[in-house]
Amino acid sequence: MVFITAEIGVNWNGDFNLLENMMKDAKNANCDAVKLQAFNEKVIADNPNKDKLLETSVSKENVNEIQLISKKVGIEWYCTPMYAEAINFLDPYVKRYKIRFADSLNLHKNQSSSLISQVLETKKQIIISSHKNPKNLELYKNKNIKWLYVVPKYPCTLEEIDFSHLNDFHGYSNHCRDSIAPLTAAILGAEMIEIHVTSNKEKNYFDNPVSFDPFETEHLVKLIHKAEKINQ
Repeated sequence: MVFITAEIGVNWNGDFNLLENMMKDAKNANCDAVKLQAFNEKVIADNPNKDKLLETSVSKENVNEIQLISKKVGIEWYCTPMYAEAINFLDPYVKRYKIRFADSLNLHKNQSSSLISQVLETKKQIIISSHKNPKNLELYKNKNIKWLYVVPKYPCTLEEIDFSHLNDFHGYSNHCRDSIAPLTAAILGAEMIEIHVTSNKEKNYFDNPVSFDPFETEHLVKLIHKAEKINQ
């Protein structure tokens, strides 16, 4: 089965009622999990919207509430930690971690990363977004790691995606407005697909330029599972 993640990210706006509804929408669409992000003020220091963004970050103060909502809805949640200390409060709650594209660059440069080192120590599944072939990296041999091909542009066009790269990856992380992009990845045999979601495309949520609304998400997931049957 293709593992489909609904990337809620910062689109829940720090509103727990909205988060619960977005988790419900993801479950109703038959997504396998939702994903959030954990960052601190240092990570987003140069962002003009940092005060509002911080309200959307998973933190030691709100992680238990997020877990309770996840259990109530009945869908798995996991997280993209952007600083190493976040692992300490995330680890009791999540089954897997996501490493964002920006942090994956250290791997290709053979630079050490306290964040990635600490995530590896958990022995849990790690999902890493990258635009470069990971097969020449030592970490590619690690069976706990799944690599997602991503175009590091936000948003990207369909023409900017080179689907031939999927041969080097386990899956695909979508930053394209066109639903044909994740669907194509599924047709080509992606094991994991990550899509951004929103509750309302008319709102001014941060990730709306690359997000699918509940109706679009449900329709896309149905098509992905149809494509999966073709591949069997």
